[in-house]
Amino acid sequence: MPKNLTLYGLAHCSTCQKAQAALEEHGWTVDFRDVQKEPLSKAERSSMATEWGEKIINRASLTWRGMSEEERRADPVTMMGEKPSVMKRPAIAAGEQRLLGWTANVKRALGVPA
Repeated sequence: MPKNLTLYGLAHCSTCQKAQAALEEHGWTVDFRDVQKEPLSKAERSSMATEWGEKIINRASLTWRGMSEEERRADPVTMMGEKPSVMKRPAIAAGEQRLLGWTANVKRALGVPA
């Protein structure tokens, strides 16, 4: 069975780069989508916000830290539309699986040694 997935992130994100390299090393075909260069549609952002709720927003990011209080009060769909780099990454869609981040649990779920 072919192992294909879509990895949503930023090209310059070191975690996304590590995730992509590890996944490809373990037999995955990775369709990488840079959300800065190819922004998510409102429907895609809504789907991610529904899937992960507030977790989709990376509150440890430089982008988040640079945002005003007013910007931080926006809903995740709007926030990701205005500032795509505030999205937690990588966000991974592998078949029916939806995984967020590059944690030991995410790696195990995809057959990558943790």
